[in-house]
Amino acid sequence: MPYDVAAARKAISGIAIETPVLSVPSLSDRVGAPVALKLENLQVTGSFKVRGAANRMLALTDEEKSRGVVACSSGNHGRAVAYVAELLGIPATVCVPEWVDPSKLEAIRNHGSEAILYGKTYDDTAERSLEIQRERRLTYVHPFDDPHVIAGQGTIGLELLEQLPSVDTVLVPLSAGGLIGGIGLALKSHAPTIRLIGVSAKPARVMYESLKAGHPIEFPEEETIANALSGGIGLDNQHTFRLVREYVDEHILVEEAEIREAMAFGVKELKLVIEGGGAVGLAALIAGKIDHPVENVAVVVSGGNVDPRMLLQVVAETEEARGM
Repeated sequence: MPYDVAAARKAISGIAIETPVLSVPSLSDRVGAPVALKLENLQVTGSFKVRGAANRMLALTDEEKSRGVVACSSGNHGRAVAYVAELLGIPATVCVPEWVDPSKLEAIRNHGSEAILYGKTYDDTAERSLEIQRERRLTYVHPFDDPHVIAGQGTIGLELLEQLPSVDTVLVPLSAGGLIGGIGLALKSHAPTIRLIGVSAKPARVMYESLKAGHPIEFPEEETIANALSGGIGLDNQHTFRLVREYVDEHILVEEAEIREAMAFGVKELKLVIEGGGAVGLAALIAGKIDHPVENVAVVVSGGNVDPRMLLQVVAETEEARGM
């Protein structure tokens, strides 16, 4: 049953929506091939995370549901868990780091979950969430390294195959690998020749460095506007490291300025709100970091949960840098 993406798609159909794809002619002109964006920033909780959270929580036993769940999150996973918990009537506790985006924290609380701010780093927060799991005997809803979660995220791949049958290159944000691992599994199972590219924010490149090392490693957390990609992959990683190593064909790192440029492009050119972590694939494309021939490109825009004040500041600073 591990990684049953087709079953996950049926299970979550009443909770997550099938997100649209948007053709972007201006990007197509730059790349020399059709470019489409898979808009997970328009998902019901503002990010792809609801897919995996829903698939995991729908698989809970009645006894597990009654005791409740706990999760660790930089924001989007926690918001998704809180949303699904509210729908299913499950008590939920979500641990988030002290630097969590205020809009994500507010959403977690608005869905009725207990939000615990703890830790200056994501990994510190994760340790606290595991302590709470043991203390309260709750079920842990892992943000990435869980077969149900991975299968849930993989439903994006099945949708892409139907929406863009001729796609040959797919760019996906890469952090701990739950998103790209699931998408890779879905895509490669049906169309092995599709080129899958993982894009990481340079300050949040723990998976990239782990792959270079040949095993999961710890990597210092650095501040990044793509804070949804922050955190480790776990030294005891059971699933995503292997899936990323098996299915991802290429890795790209993007700089902070490039991510900001992509966020501003989303607002000004596309009229879309895209958070830093959701914009890294778009950043790679705008920065011209695809250096091989492509025919049909899809970019997964993974989230749009960002404090409006920060987004306005990013747009203003980007325009100022251009001398506008």
